[in-house]
Amino acid sequence: MVTVEEFRRAQRAEGPATIMAIGTANPANCLDQSTYADYYFRVTNNEHKTEFKNKFNRICEKTTIKKRYMHLTEELLKENPSLGTYDAPSFDARQEMLVVEIPKLGKEAALEAIKEWGQPKSKITHLVFCTSGGVDMPGVDYQLAKIMGLNLSVKRVIVYQQGCFAGGMALRLAKDLAENNKGARVLVVCSEIMVNLFRGPCENLSNLVAQALFGDGAAAMIVGSDPIPRVEKPLYEMFSAGQTIVMGSDGAIHGPIRENGMSVQIGKDVPSHFANNIEGILIEAFKPLGITDWNSIFWIAHPGGPAILDQVEAKLGLNLEKMHASRHVLAKYGNMQSACVLFILDEVRKKSAKDGLNTTGEGLEWGVLFGFGPGLTIETVVLHSLATETRGAGEEADLARDMQNLGEPPADEATTQTDGVARLRLKAQGSRLKGKEKVREPFEPVSLSHGTPSPHLALL
Repeated sequence: MVTVEEFRRAQRAEGPATIMAIGTANPANCLDQSTYADYYFRVTNNEHKTEFKNKFNRICEKTTIKKRYMHLTEELLKENPSLGTYDAPSFDARQEMLVVEIPKLGKEAALEAIKEWGQPKSKITHLVFCTSGGVDMPGVDYQLAKIMGLNLSVKRVIVYQQGCFAGGMALRLAKDLAENNKGARVLVVCSEIMVNLFRGPCENLSNLVAQALFGDGAAAMIVGSDPIPRVEKPLYEMFSAGQTIVMGSDGAIHGPIRENGMSVQIGKDVPSHFANNIEGILIEAFKPLGITDWNSIFWIAHPGGPAILDQVEAKLGLNLEKMHASRHVLAKYGNMQSACVLFILDEVRKKSAKDGLNTTGEGLEWGVLFGFGPGLTIETVVLHSLATETRGAGEEADLARDMQNLGEPPADEATTQTDGVARLRLKAQGSRLKGKEKVREPFEPVSLSHGTPSPHLALL
């Protein structure tokens, strides 16, 4: 008979949680930010408010966003005119869309992640689903499991209404599940459709900022410990994960849900709250590694708005290229709340391979993922990058033949991967490899001055 302690040890994984695959998805409807003010005032029947529209156009320019994807089309808005009126009762119409479309978009991203992972979906043991809309019973986690045909025994966790920091939160939960359940494979899905936020213009500038910033998107990951050698190809290891509430920030970001949808209130001190607390969190997170040079790590920072990135850069003295991936995703998709950091991580690993760098972290060994959001809350995940995938198609075919000839055991019988296999160990300070340095072109600086800045434009 085993002891309780022996049984508990046997249930736990040997190695750290790894991110094995990433998938993303967006609605088909793509909107150009440069013409969005014209579109927005037309579809909400407010074209006569020209002065207001000009103000909104300036806000759109300051976001640095180039385009966004949205489930809401002009046709849907015509069918549901209450969504385009600021104070019209519209909760039922919004809810009917969200409970269907959130899991559907999440499924698209999940299938992409599973395809990269290369294992059957029957091996998924846990599901962590994160969204800021579509609260229902049973929840969207149940709906996703059903439409994907996941095992009836899949263990589900749903994270509702946590906002922009929730992508980091989902990874933290997945890390705990993977490391404390031997053989677990966790499907993480962050699916965000901003139907609750869309409403017509009003005098509240926070509402206009929200209309200019947010977009729809879903991202998914497969997380697990002890990857199967030569079968599963991890991208990153999760070294640590934590959460911090910023003292004195109550009410800085507030998003009440009412009969007319969600309204977002953003305080003027939001960027400075985050910037002033980042270094203390970094020091604590990287103390075990002896890292104190924040330019020696790669950055995955939620781009709540350009002002947050600007102030964090300035406070820490970061090189301009450090936030390139965050700014790139903001420009290409807008703020997709919880899904954003997963999109950024996907961008970093793909760009690292494209640029010929030797790790998935821009040629560096260590990195940090930050989620910023209501509370104010900061999620911090310390990441360890791994070797970039460099095999060509011919080598993949050779590997497949080798595995067949060797009689590779099935996933549940294979031995676990040791720390030394298929990974590159650089110095803890994370210096780039010689001859491989690629400096990203910084985004053009955006002028924020149109007279005295409004407190509602804090994120811009």
